[in-house]
Amino acid sequence: MPPPPRAEVVVVGAGLAGLSVATRLVAAGCDVHVLEAAGHVGGRLATDRVDGFVVDRGFQVFNTGYPRAADLDLDALDLGYFAPGAVVRAGGRAHRVVDPRRVPTALPDTLRAPVGSLREKLAIAAFSARAGYWPVPRLLAARETTAAEHLRQAGVGTAALERFFGPFLAGVLLEDRLETSSRYLDLLWRSFARGATGLPAQGIQAIGEQLAGRVGAERVHTGVAVTAVSGTEVATRAGPVRAEAVVVATDPDTAAGLVPAVEAAAARQVTTHYHVLPASPWTEPLIVLGTPGGRLVNSVVLTDAQPGYSPDGRALLASNSLAPTREADVRDEVARLHDVAAADLEHLTTVTVTGAEPAALPPLRHRRPVDLGGGLYVCGDHRDTPSIQGAMASGRRTAAAVLRALRPALATGAA
Repeated sequence: MPPPPRAEVVVVGAGLAGLSVATRLVAAGCDVHVLEAAGHVGGRLATDRVDGFVVDRGFQVFNTGYPRAADLDLDALDLGYFAPGAVVRAGGRAHRVVDPRRVPTALPDTLRAPVGSLREKLAIAAFSARAGYWPVPRLLAARETTAAEHLRQAGVGTAALERFFGPFLAGVLLEDRLETSSRYLDLLWRSFARGATGLPAQGIQAIGEQLAGRVGAERVHTGVAVTAVSGTEVATRAGPVRAEAVVVATDPDTAAGLVPAVEAAAARQVTTHYHVLPASPWTEPLIVLGTPGGRLVNSVVLTDAQPGYSPDGRALLASNSLAPTREADVRDEVARLHDVAAADLEHLTTVTVTGAEPAALPPLRHRRPVDLGGGLYVCGDHRDTPSIQGAMASGRRTAAAVLRALRPALATGAA
C-alpha cells in the first residue's frame, strides 16, 4: 500500500527505533505512517527461512534485562532461553562457566574452570555485582576508559580476559580489542546480570513484527525508499508525503545521508555460519567461546535454547567471526569447539552483516539529542547505545519529544 500524501507524523524506517516511536504516537492518537525501504519490518532484526530452519541474519539474542523489555509482550514471543554462562575450551577440554546465583549446581564447575585464581574469580563476581546493582547514574559517573582497561582494573586477571571476557564480549560488541567504552560495558553487563537471554520461537524479527502489529498494517509501508527529508515533507519515489513532524529512524549511514547534521557512526560487522547436526552434542543451552588464535569468537547450538528454530529436531548451529570468512575456513574450528566430526556438519548458509551495530568508543555519547528543530527528529541506537535497548530507548525519547511539540498535554505520559 503506498503512503498517503499527508500525515501528522512520518517515521522513516521500520526498525525497532522507528516502530517504538510509532507505537507511542499511535497510542497517543497521532496520525502516524511508517515508511520502510526494505520488504520487511524490524530493521537489522531480520529472519529468513532456509530449508525449514529459522535463520536470523547474524546471531542475535534478546535480553530480558533491558529496561525497554517492558515495552514488549514477552509471553507472546515464546522465548527460549540460554543458560547464564558459557563454555570455555582450554587444554582440549570443555569447561562450564555459569552464574552460580542462577544455577547453584554449577558452582563446582565454575570454580574449577581455567579462568583465573580464586581471587580473580571473586573479582569477576564483584565486577558483576557492581555493574548489576549500582544505580545507573553512579555507573555513568565513573571514570571512563576502555572495556579492556576497565576489566584489568577490576582485577579479573589475564586468563579470564583471554578465555572468557575477550571472546564473550567480542561476540556482543563485534570488536576483539575491547576498545569499547567502559561505561557501555557496565550498562551491557548490567543487563546480563539482571536478565536472561533468549530467542523468539519465530525468529528475532518477531520483535519488530510485534511492534509493527501495534502500529497497524495500514500505517506501515514497506518497499518505500525515501530520498530526502525536511521537517515538513518526505520525498519518496512514489511521491512526496507532507507532515507536521518527520522522524528519521534509519541506520547511521542512511540517516547521515538524509540529515547532514547526523554523523555516520563507525559500523561493526559479523559473519555467521549456520550448520546442521543430527543432534546437539551438549546437554544444556550454553554458548561455546572461541579460543585464542582462532577465527571464531563463539559458536552455539541455537536449538538447545529455541527448539522452534528446527523443522525436524535436528540441531542448528551458529558460529561467528568478526572478519569475513568462508565456511571452509572455519568448518574444522566449529567441529573442534563442539567435539564433533567435521564431516557431520551440514552447511546450511552463511550471512555477513556489514552494518551490524555502531561502535561505542569512549567517550560514550549517551543519549544524543533527537530533536533537530523545525519538526525534524532522528532516532536509533546510534543516538543511545548500540543495542536493542538503545534503539527502543531512543524511540521512546523521540516519541516524547514529538508529543511535546504536537500534543503537549500527552508528552509526560510518553516520556
